[in-house]
Amino acid sequence: MKAKNTIRESRTDWNRLKETPDSGIDFSDVPELGKDFFSRAQVRMPKRKKAVSLRLDPDVVDWFKREEGPYQTKINAVLRAYVEAHQR
Repeated sequence: MKAKNTIRESRTDWNRLKETPDSGIDFSDVPELGKDFFSRAQVRMPKRKKAVSLRLDPDVVDWFKREEGPYQTKINAVLRAYVEAHQR
């Protein structure tokens, strides 16, 4: 089973996407969302994270900060993968 919340580098060609006009996008496999959909739609907020104070080795924090993206989110993903691996 693949770990949830893993952070991977995007394979999206963002420059090509920015240059593509809306008319160049194929929406044929995307259903139209009508009034019925929006009348039943619900806003669902993600669970709130719990703020904690945690002492980590400076080199560990530095390594996560050097990686692209929010370092705290990556630390959380690593800890989540560890927890899930040990719950089996």
